[in-house]
Order: sequence, then C-alpha cells, then structure tokens
Amino acid sequence: MDHYLLLLKKEMREAMGCTEPAASALAGAKAAELLGQRPVLLEVTTSRDMVKNAMGVGLPNCSLKGIQAAVALGACGGEVEAGLSILSTLSDEQVHCASMMPVSLTLASDIPPLYIKVRAVGGSSSATAVISGEHDRFSHLAQGGTVLLDLPVDACGATLEADDEQFLGSSTLSEILAWVDNAPAEALALVRWAKETNMAIARHGMEHPWGLSVGRVATEGVGEITTLQEAFAHASAMAASASDARMAGCPLGVVINSGSGNQGIMLTVPLAVVGSYLGTDDDSLAKAMLVAQLVGLSLTARKNRLSALCGAFTAAIGTACGYVHLLGGGLVQMDQAFNTMVGNLTGIICDGAKGTCALKIHSCAEAAALAAKLAMKGLAPSSESGIVGRTSAESMDFLQRISREGMEEIDKTILSIMMGKHA
Repeated sequence: MDHYLLLLKKEMREAMGCTEPAASALAGAKAAELLGQRPVLLEVTTSRDMVKNAMGVGLPNCSLKGIQAAVALGACGGEVEAGLSILSTLSDEQVHCASMMPVSLTLASDIPPLYIKVRAVGGSSSATAVISGEHDRFSHLAQGGTVLLDLPVDACGATLEADDEQFLGSSTLSEILAWVDNAPAEALALVRWAKETNMAIARHGMEHPWGLSVGRVATEGVGEITTLQEAFAHASAMAASASDARMAGCPLGVVINSGSGNQGIMLTVPLAVVGSYLGTDDDSLAKAMLVAQLVGLSLTARKNRLSALCGAFTAAIGTACGYVHLLGGGLVQMDQAFNTMVGNLTGIICDGAKGTCALKIHSCAEAAALAAKLAMKGLAPSSESGIVGRTSAESMDFLQRISREGMEEIDKTILSIMMGKHA
C-alpha cells in the first residue's frame, strides 16, 4: 500500500465528540479494564494542552464537562473497543457514577502536548493506562506492579509514526497534487465517506440550535444559492454549524483529520457545499478533498498536534487548496492561495475546544474562499510581506517555526488565563 493511502486510512477515522475528551475517556476505560473492577478513585496526569482542549467542550449524551469528567465516564463503564467513539452511548448509571467519582488532576511539564495518564485505584490494587502521541495510542499499560506495555511517549519508534512525520513534513504541494491526480479508488471512497458523515452533522447543526448557532445565524434570510459567492458563504456557515453541534455535545460522529474533528469538518464540508453548487462530478470533488486532507496532514506534521496555533486555520489552508482544485486551478494557484492564507490568519490562537471554535471555523473558511478567488486571478502576497515565504514550502517552514518556537509561552499564558477563570 502506498504511503499517502496508508496515512489517510490511519488519520481519517470517525470520532464521537471532541477528540481530547474522547482520548481521556478511552484512557480511563482502559485503566478500569486492567483494574478489573469499578475504581474507587482516579488519578490523572496530563498536559496543559489536553486540559485546555477539554475544559469548555460539551461531552456527548450528558451535561458533564472537563477532562476529569471524561476520564470518569470511561472508567465507569466505557467500552475500550469503541475507540474514539467511546462516548457515543452513555447510560444514566454511568453518568451518575462519573459525577460521584473522585478524580485528582496533575499537570506535568515534561511530557508531549498529547499525553494523558490515568491510574485507577480499587482497594489494594491499581492499574495504569497512558495515551500519548496519538489520541488512541496506548504507550504504557500496567497492572499492579506488572508492566504490560511500554512504548516511547512521543510515538517515535512505534509502527510508522516517525516515518509518517518525516514523510508528511517533507511533502510538497507538487508531490501531493501528483499523487491525487492518480489517486486509488480506495482513497476516493474514503473522502466520500468523510463527506457524507460530516455533512450529516452540518445539516443537523443547521436544523437545531446547538451552541452559538453560528451557522444558523449566518444564513438567516438567505434564500436559494444563485452565485458562487453565495455558495462560498453557505459553505462557511455549514462548516460552522457542524462545529456548533459537535462542540456542544451533539451525539453524531465526525470523520477527523490530524486527530481533530474540527479539522476534519473544515477539510470536507466547505468543499462539499461548493462542489455541489458547481455541479462537480464525484471523482473531481473527491480529488479536491484529497488535496485538502493531505495539505492539512502535512501542516500538522510540522507542528504539535496540540498547540497554541489554531488547527482550524492550518486545516483551512488545505481547504483553500481544495477550492482552487474545484475551480480548475493548478499548482501555481494553490501555491498562491497557500501564501495568502499565511499572510492573512497566521497567529489565530487555540484557546481550547469550546463553542467559539465555530466562529473560528467560519472565519477561516471565509478566508480560504478569498484566498482561492485571489489566486484564480493571479493575486497573492509577495515574500516581502512579513512571514510569507517565496513559495508554499518556505511558508510551511515559517509556520513550523512560529508554532514550535514562537507560541510556547503563548500556550502557557492561554492556559493560565483559562485555569484562573475556573479557580
């Protein structure tokens, strides 16, 4: 199997609710499973980014919030086999148990951003489960004093993770486009499934008042779509409505990208809406979405999966490239659209998963449409413009530096503000 297809199959999976709480519930469920009984208390050690992304988001099928509640829900009867859809079904007894479960929380500084350790204690016995590197990757399992699994916490050396990051981090737009032009049927089927899954929650968000109702309000008074500009606006609203529903705890699944449901939404819903307006055939639409998915993954490989740089923004760069593909543009126009996005929204922060993600998704999707329209007219910022590179490849390098070098202290400040509000 070729590397791009392998990565798409690995990264594009269905998840229920925000992926950080889902990963937390999964770790709690595994620790309880190893314990072999209902825990009497849970001890959680995790990163600031995991806490940040679970603090304000709604959990599916209940009114609980936060990383401690998610861990407790998993430990009180979650099915490990459900993976990131572990919160798709919750019993009343499970929710009651979680609301009463003592859960301590410790923030560690010497761990990767995507890390959660759960120690379940029951009587005189205990068990530990660690998820790190990826949202459903167990890196350490222990039953009492017996270690059952012990892998590097950063995912390097396990299966293809290190190779994945190197391969995607060095992928260029030209290489991605060349592969997409001859993409296998299996890859086309994968993005079609993602489109149908994510459009379902987008339509649901338009029909019901979830969260801030960004998508619903943005389309108030809008009738039949008759122009491309109206299609772009509707695409942004539909993506926001999907996030409205997901962030508020809607019990519908989302096909994720880079471990993020919001990124998965951004890379499918806008393109599906605009493709429908244009009357794009199924294969051409699927290829546009493949371009978007792979650009999104390549940018994630250059930064931490959880960071202070908003994932909706980096995913929207992929959306802009996908829009160019839908409009009949090629590599030159994609390069221009990429650089326009970098010159426009770089620096938009991630302050956790919560209702305002829908606002950011709407803004980023609007920016993607503008970048594509400018590119189709041959317009883009020059390399004299701030952090914009001479090419998209150089801009990718600059984004990597900003994410890894420039935003570390910003991330600490964001969490300090958030924790202070909850103190």
